[in-house]
Amino acid sequence: MTQTNGTAWDIDSAATELLACEAERRDRVKFTDDWPELDVETGYRIQDETLRRRLARGEKLIGVKLGLTSRAKQKRMNVDTPFVAWLTDAMILPAGDPVPQHKLIHPRIEPEIVVVMRDRLEGPGVTCAQAMAAVDYVLGGVEIIDSRYKDFKFTAGDVIADNASSGAFVTTGVMLPPDALDLTTEAVLMEVDGEIVDSATGAAVQGHPGEALALAANDLAKRGLAIEAGWIVLTGGITDAVFAPPGSSVAAHFANLGSVFVSGGEPTGEQG
Repeated sequence: MTQTNGTAWDIDSAATELLACEAERRDRVKFTDDWPELDVETGYRIQDETLRRRLARGEKLIGVKLGLTSRAKQKRMNVDTPFVAWLTDAMILPAGDPVPQHKLIHPRIEPEIVVVMRDRLEGPGVTCAQAMAAVDYVLGGVEIIDSRYKDFKFTAGDVIADNASSGAFVTTGVMLPPDALDLTTEAVLMEVDGEIVDSATGAAVQGHPGEALALAANDLAKRGLAIEAGWIVLTGGITDAVFAPPGSSVAAHFANLGSVFVSGGEPTGEQG
């Protein structure tokens, strides 16, 4: 426990603060400014506690997501490894719905290759080939990331505690078996207000999205957990995330997995 400015930061109080920030659309400085002991292991304990509370209030666990799977994003955020976080049904954004500005603080959008599991995948020692053999089908999608930290500035422990900047996600309607396409070369174009602003291929995600899937299974195994059959897995951002302010229009165009269109929506009240 760390005592700072009258607040005793520990697993419980940090989880309470993060969920309050989310509910109130309020950001804060990263915990490690005052709590340097907040490491990766502690971050996962906070993340698991926030999940426990989400489930207690009625949300359903539907899968996992990976964060910072690209080397460029790791370098920019000053972290050296990807990490895993939880997906619940409250994070699903129906296709065609705008960015939920009334729920998010400073949303950004990044394209993802999404997989749905046919089989349970349990580490340790899972390889890319084994991971892909457990996949039922593949989709394109976008994640609308958000952060409870000011200016998206955090350490690895901070962002893991914050459920890897979770917000919402939406997928395309195209579902393909994993052997129907080469995920390494699956390309995506990011369009903002009618202009192409970025492009990349699935190779940007750990060399192959299946490597990210294997990493997730092996990481969860350290906590005695596995990726369950039927779960959705967001394998990580393929390009940089783009801002999604009210009035904007963002699209992710995949070579084979369809397109996702997301409106920035309408302005909402001032954040807390």
